[in-house]
Amino acid sequence: MHGPVSHGWLLVALCAATGVYCLLRMRSRVEEQRRAAGGEALMGFGMAAMAVPAAVFTPPSWAWPAYAAVFGAAALHALWSTRAGAHHLHHLVGASAMVYMAVAMAASPGHGSGHSGSGVPLVTGALLLYFMGYVLLSGVRLMPVAAGGGGVGWGDRPELARACRLSMGIAMVAMLLTL
Repeated sequence: MHGPVSHGWLLVALCAATGVYCLLRMRSRVEEQRRAAGGEALMGFGMAAMAVPAAVFTPPSWAWPAYAAVFGAAALHALWSTRAGAHHLHHLVGASAMVYMAVAMAASPGHGSGHSGSGVPLVTGALLLYFMGYVLLSGVRLMPVAAGGGGVGWGDRPELARACRLSMGIAMVAMLLTL
């Protein structure tokens, strides 16, 4: 992505740490949590890879279509999974946003200089509005609640999963702003 190198590395660290935590959540005893954590780990690691500063590493030309294919498959999986619950709609939007960013990066001159037109493209603006709203809603959901059972492992704590989703939402906003 574009922007200051230090911001890019902070995004990489945030997204990679989120991906690692989501991988650990896949060990949960709750099946739905394991399933959601797998998709979120993919998003975290994909966002980390995409956020590597362009000044440090320019991906080969085949990388952007590969990102689009992987996240296109994730979007189709999320679309299929929407039958089970509304949370999968967010996964669908997130995976579709990753496809959009990969296509935009592949189409940009020099694979990394962003769009050259004036203003924000309509799709980018719509995604920014969605993810800004998601971040605000996720932040409100982090408000303290009554403590749950004492025997819950740290991988099964819903507030940590919400914080994970919040950090990925913030990272998505940052990545869309630099697109």
